[in-house]
Amino acid sequence: MRQNALNNLSLKPCALEVAKQTANQLNVTELMRSLSEIEPKKRVLAFRLLEKSKAITVFEYLSPNKQADLIREMENPEVMTIIEALGSDDRVKLFEELPAKIAKRLITNLSPQARESVNLLLGYPERTAGRLMNLRYLAVRNHITVGAALASVQESNLQDDELEMVFLIDSERFYRGFIRTVRLIKANPDTPIEMLLDGANVAVRTTDPEMQAAQMLKDFDLPALPVVDSEGRLLGDITFDDVIDLIQEEAAEAALSKAGVGNLLSRDKVWSDRLVRGNAWYSIRLRILFLIVTLIGGMLVGGLIERFEEVLEAVVAAAVFIPLVMDMGGNVGTQSTTIFARGLAWNHININQIIPYLLRETRIGAIMGVILGVTAGGIAYVWQGAPNGVPLLGLAVGLSLFCVVTLGAFLGGSLPWIMLKLGFDHGPGADPFITTIKDFTGLWIYFSLVGLLLGIEG
Repeated sequence: MRQNALNNLSLKPCALEVAKQTANQLNVTELMRSLSEIEPKKRVLAFRLLEKSKAITVFEYLSPNKQADLIREMENPEVMTIIEALGSDDRVKLFEELPAKIAKRLITNLSPQARESVNLLLGYPERTAGRLMNLRYLAVRNHITVGAALASVQESNLQDDELEMVFLIDSERFYRGFIRTVRLIKANPDTPIEMLLDGANVAVRTTDPEMQAAQMLKDFDLPALPVVDSEGRLLGDITFDDVIDLIQEEAAEAALSKAGVGNLLSRDKVWSDRLVRGNAWYSIRLRILFLIVTLIGGMLVGGLIERFEEVLEAVVAAAVFIPLVMDMGGNVGTQSTTIFARGLAWNHININQIIPYLLRETRIGAIMGVILGVTAGGIAYVWQGAPNGVPLLGLAVGLSLFCVVTLGAFLGGSLPWIMLKLGFDHGPGADPFITTIKDFTGLWIYFSLVGLLLGIEG
């Protein structure tokens, strides 16, 4: 119930006050769920109602692309307050999602220290550990005692999740190892810290691939991994939170690769990004190319109708059901392509074993075709058949619907798969082909059945 105030957000002062109180009473998880459920225009307004500290916390939990969406709608002063509060690695992820002009302007407006850290990370190549590392960490000298190290932990202004590990360095900042904070708490305060040293050889260099860092975090089961320069000096760390998305993406790509589609996930992400947020002319060129297929198909369908002109003249009632035959197959095809896309995204479809899926989808289409065909055929018989002395018209309608619904289901499952195998984007391309094939085939079946059953030569 508390979330309804955000869903029904309006500009009325009383409503805003209620929404403000509600928003600031919600925990971070509830807030993120509420923000994701309301429309984009109200999302920014709702975000502005949050107290500063809560707004920053919520913003940090958002994915970089959702952060970028919010930034685009916000005014510069409030944007800079939030960006300044982010960690340097989180700033870089955000800037990578924003258009270059906006990112450059925001970087220019950063404080000197924040700007220096961002430029440092952006100086490393993409997909490397240096680009991903966090500059907020705790390092102590390797000659101190456990008690002195614990004092550094207590005096640190880092957040709890940034203090799970303490790194050891020498007088020249060369990395010597790490100690988990829990071991410091349990150890004798007078114990030399080097006695508890661990992970002397566990580190990545700034130029190492980011997936190497992710794999090391996973293999060694560490909350953070030190990042060193080419000479071994400690520069930062990479936490598990920084690489969790990489690990999930790698796992998804591996599964898709086993299924025989290789880097499909990466390609699909690029296609989607270019269509949704890329240059408008790219989207126009790609989409109109496939729509031309529909245009040509429409002309062919028009020629087909002209070819069966005598059938229409003999049985005028047959024209009543043309839209039904065309639309029903199209709707079923669209359903099937949507189900295929979602099944592929969730790895529910094995591309290498597509035949069982196609058989299942075609069987479902056939069953729906029987139900819809019997229903529509009965209605056609009562409505146009019996009164006009052409009772077999209902049979023609029913059989035609059965054929186009079954065909639509089969095409909806097979055409996206064929396009993926050929390396094409099935998003804007599958439906136009389905529409063209289904319309032409469906009407040909319908007119042929009408002509055959009613004894009319077309």
